[in-house]
Amino acid sequence: MSYNSISAGEVKLTGAGGTEIQAYYARPDGPGPHPSVVVVHHLPGWDEWTCEVVRKIAHNGFAAVAPNLYSRADGALPSEQTAHYRPNLGPPDTQAVGDIDGAAAFLKAQDGNNGKVGIIGFCSGGRHAYLAAAQLNTFDAVVDCWGGGVVPNDRFNAGNETRPIAPIELTKDIKIPMLGIFGNDDSSPSPEVVDQTEEELKKHGVEYEFHRYDGAGHAFFTSYVGMYRPLQTADGWQKVWDFFDRKLGKPVNASIRETPMMAPETPPAFSSSGAR
Repeated sequence: MSYNSISAGEVKLTGAGGTEIQAYYARPDGPGPHPSVVVVHHLPGWDEWTCEVVRKIAHNGFAAVAPNLYSRADGALPSEQTAHYRPNLGPPDTQAVGDIDGAAAFLKAQDGNNGKVGIIGFCSGGRHAYLAAAQLNTFDAVVDCWGGGVVPNDRFNAGNETRPIAPIELTKDIKIPMLGIFGNDDSSPSPEVVDQTEEELKKHGVEYEFHRYDGAGHAFFTSYVGMYRPLQTADGWQKVWDFFDRKLGKPVNASIRETPMMAPETPPAFSSSGAR
């Protein structure tokens, strides 16, 4: 593990339309320089697990911030804000992407950064990360963790005011490398939808690598729910660290990270890559 000492806490940053929003920020203690990562929360909202992810990323050598995409909702508690946005499966896409852009600007303005910023999103946040990778000239690498609705479906329809265009239609605009983490037991995105996304990435020459896990469904990194799969999660995080090390620059002291003990019978079902 890289950093036993980190600093973390709530901050404010400027989001879409110049609105001040909540965010959770953590960074390794020490001068750096540190690469940085925007964390995009899942549909359950800007919750305890999201803050844990931010601290985990900082502990592994990256400065990280998670903007609260539900900040504008009434209610002081994150759970109250989630209740406002959940029926519509989150905020309007343009607002979410603007908040993500503001989070990246916040990271770039901090002392001790190396100028490289990645983005990782989970569930609906994976979809938002895909959109941000296509629509913003901001990031150096993107990680999509089981992003539902990249390909529109009965829940995540496109062509309306909230979701004017499906992320898959913007694949041609992605100019940065992408890592995808998926469970083969997931239904949103299903393995067939992941195949479709992969074909679109190949079609447009996007550099990518996908890792798909047997025995895992949606949200299998999420430790407080029944879908949690610890062995697949440990391997998945190793894939994330390796990807960010290569694409954002290896953090100071990253060489002393501990590799989790893994059961030999728990490899991904298969991995694929393209356009390197």
